[in-house]
Amino acid sequence: MAELKAGDTAPDFVLPASTGETINLKDYLGVKKVVLYFYPKDDTPGCTREACSFRDAFADIQKKDTVVFGVSADDLKAHEKFINKYALNFPLLSDADHKVAEAYGAWGEKSMYGKKYFGMIRKTFIIGVDGKLEHVFHKVSPAGHGEEILQLI
Repeated sequence: MAELKAGDTAPDFVLPASTGETINLKDYLGVKKVVLYFYPKDDTPGCTREACSFRDAFADIQKKDTVVFGVSADDLKAHEKFINKYALNFPLLSDADHKVAEAYGAWGEKSMYGKKYFGMIRKTFIIGVDGKLEHVFHKVSPAGHGEEILQLI
């Protein structure tokens, strides 16, 4: 499957959220922009830096009629611990079967210490109110990513 790019229609998704609700992309179309960022694992160094950068920029992101959702394959219990530990102020979504990540090209082969495995790939998508991808980040530097996104919306 070809990598998603700006201008493509965002794949639809419905995922359970740390807030106890189910998040459906269709509920935001015509209403708000959506920042959907995929990250490998709760409470790991890079993922914590990225989540905290979104936390710190979140109030300003909200002022631009935009919501933020972090997505990993972690379960809701792990998300809750991560949110509480770092006072995250936006929902985390659980993509346990990684079907949404696959649709966005954020699930694939990785390598660590010479071992190959499949896992979540750090990527970010800004979805416009029209459901089209406005910006796509296939390579993300976790530190300061929230501020980077804020400048684009």
